[in-house]
Amino acid sequence: MAAVSLGMGAGLLVWCGGATRSGVVFARPGTAAWTQGSDEPDPNAECARCHQAIYERYRKTPMANASGPAAAGFLPGEFTHAESGVTFRLEKTDGRVFLSFERDVDAGRGENANSADWPLKGQRELRYFLGSGRRGRTYLFEQDGYWFEIPVNWYAKKRIWDMAPNYLHATEMPLTMPVDPGCLRCHSSGAQSSLPEARNKYAAAPFLHGGITCTACHGDAAEHVASGGKMRMLDLKTLKPLERDSICLNCHLEGDVAIEHKGKRWEQFKPGESIFDYASYFVVEGGKTGDERATSQWEALLKSGCKRGEGDRLTCTSCHDPHGSVSVMSAEERAEYYRRKCLQCHDPEAVKAEGAEAKTGFAATHHAENRDCTACHMPRVRAEDIAHEQVTDHSIPRIAQKGGQSAVATKETLEAIGTEPGVAQASSERDLGLAYAQRALRGDRAAGERALELLRASEADLAEKADAPLHESLGLLDQVSDDLARAEKEYGMALAADPHDAVAAGDLALIRARAKDYSDAVRLWRQAFEENPVELGAGHNLAVMECATGDKEAALATLARIFVFSPDDAAAHKLDREIRSDRGTCEARAGTR
Repeated sequence: MAAVSLGMGAGLLVWCGGATRSGVVFARPGTAAWTQGSDEPDPNAECARCHQAIYERYRKTPMANASGPAAAGFLPGEFTHAESGVTFRLEKTDGRVFLSFERDVDAGRGENANSADWPLKGQRELRYFLGSGRRGRTYLFEQDGYWFEIPVNWYAKKRIWDMAPNYLHATEMPLTMPVDPGCLRCHSSGAQSSLPEARNKYAAAPFLHGGITCTACHGDAAEHVASGGKMRMLDLKTLKPLERDSICLNCHLEGDVAIEHKGKRWEQFKPGESIFDYASYFVVEGGKTGDERATSQWEALLKSGCKRGEGDRLTCTSCHDPHGSVSVMSAEERAEYYRRKCLQCHDPEAVKAEGAEAKTGFAATHHAENRDCTACHMPRVRAEDIAHEQVTDHSIPRIAQKGGQSAVATKETLEAIGTEPGVAQASSERDLGLAYAQRALRGDRAAGERALELLRASEADLAEKADAPLHESLGLLDQVSDDLARAEKEYGMALAADPHDAVAAGDLALIRARAKDYSDAVRLWRQAFEENPVELGAGHNLAVMECATGDKEAALATLARIFVFSPDDAAAHKLDREIRSDRGTCEARAGTR
């Protein structure tokens, strides 16, 4: 007879068996707004009345076209993923866009994966696209009020459809990739805060405007427009360097670990503020400088000779035109554009000559035969966070290093970026402790010990015990250390601070089940999975426990809900067959405890 055993680890039971803010809003409530080819109103149109030339240049940029209605950004496609055996198709019918997926039972999976012996066929209607298409594109769909990213991406450089980053070798089709405000804030405008129950559940549309609108960088334009321009917009030139840079860093800074400050949310950031008032960013000391991640070139720039020499005078817009795009230029035009940016510092007189050939000076003597400065000093390297993509090396080395930057240190020590002695205030022990806790989840024991030390100290300083992420992390670290009494206390405090904390509920349920308090374990797993279907582990555990305690129908109902959100879930399919088979009953399984 099959047995049910309890195993700890991210809330997983092991089945051991036989087999909106105010402003100028031109979109209708609950809809995403304009993007190229869309019928929705253009949120930048009011700005165009006075800034037509800038408007015409900007509307062609990747940022302006970073998102929008799926039909406006439709790209047809079809491919079969070898490892999972799933065939994906993107199709447009009567103005609506769909992703269909299918796998024949006989098709199985890749030769290095387990064979799937259940049919798979389904369809999801796609509501919005993300990605301008210059590097890539993906789409969003909604299921029962929850928003997800589809598991396939268009990779523009190679002109291929493939699985989403991190899922290139998935043996099951991942269909529960949550879309949270932290992602949307950098691909759209007016990203909405998610509801308390789950980070990918929203009251209406997840964002207000497609693309990055003028107000995303220039601030709220309501008073400026209403006054006919008499009330001035935010003057970016008068901002302090950190506030000025934060407009770009809000999306173009990532770090190895990023932690939101207690009580803050990234999507609440507004131009004119410091992004470091919302979050702490950490990198591995002595590790790679960030140039291999497509969203973190600033980390590399901080280490460059250019930034160290120019200091606050050098910012993103020193080289990049926020209202234009080099993507519309030829290779020769791009080389000349960036060459002039370099010469602004390295040979200002050559720039003043306005195209006249310099006879002396840096421009004439430093490899004048090669006018592409970036070819040597900003070589392209493979992006670690985007498959099939490359990014430029913003550390701007005098001589390009083969094989990338310095190797990661053997013992990882995290250091804050954007803080003293670099830019701003020191990060808190709380944020650093949560950062180490994330590294500990990768199996770094030393990081776990450091996280415990920092988080215990932070907990002792809490005026109120209302910090769910802190208590949740301490609970997990205690649970991994088998200090279940302390873990149970921490999870309880996490749930007191945030009753919707699905991770804390799921892991606390493991402790309760281990103590044979099955009814409370079922209650906690049911709460976690009903509120947050991304927590598939809680759903699996709930079905196992319902089966083990004799409620076969409840277990099958739970598995049916898993299939709604994750139709290719192998563990759920196997459990479903176990329960439906004649090889034993749920009551019998429960009796083997």
